[in-house]
Amino acid sequence: MRTYVPRRKEIVHDWWVVDAEGKTLGRLATEVARRLTGKAKPTYVPFLDTGDHVIVLNASKVVLTGRKLQQKFYRRHSGYPGGLKEISAGKLLQVKPERLVEEAVWGMLPKGPLGRQMYRKLKVYAGSEHPHAAQKPRVLNAT
Repeated sequence: MRTYVPRRKEIVHDWWVVDAEGKTLGRLATEVARRLTGKAKPTYVPFLDTGDHVIVLNASKVVLTGRKLQQKFYRRHSGYPGGLKEISAGKLLQVKPERLVEEAVWGMLPKGPLGRQMYRKLKVYAGSEHPHAAQKPRVLNAT
């Protein structure tokens, strides 16, 4: 018995659209990451990008449980002394809600060239409109 490994021309990248309105951020991000990596497909192999494209709509209406809006912080550093920048989840949700969802999904993807390739297939929009109608995305019912 041999292990099945799909060839690049056999891999089909579908398009999915997810409405994030009223969804919990972490639960939404796990389902999106699962689709991006291709783990929801029977042709999944860990060393190839077998995943699908995912469009997330209404990122501004995502829900964070508990007191995460005040207590959760997103930090980045410029590399210079005193260059630490931090912003609370509540402020980030107001200013740039797309980044909140992107950060959550990025944390669940593999790090390295393959993970970056998967991450590029994620499209996040704060509103309910997207420019990918030509790809005919199917609706993904994430919990």
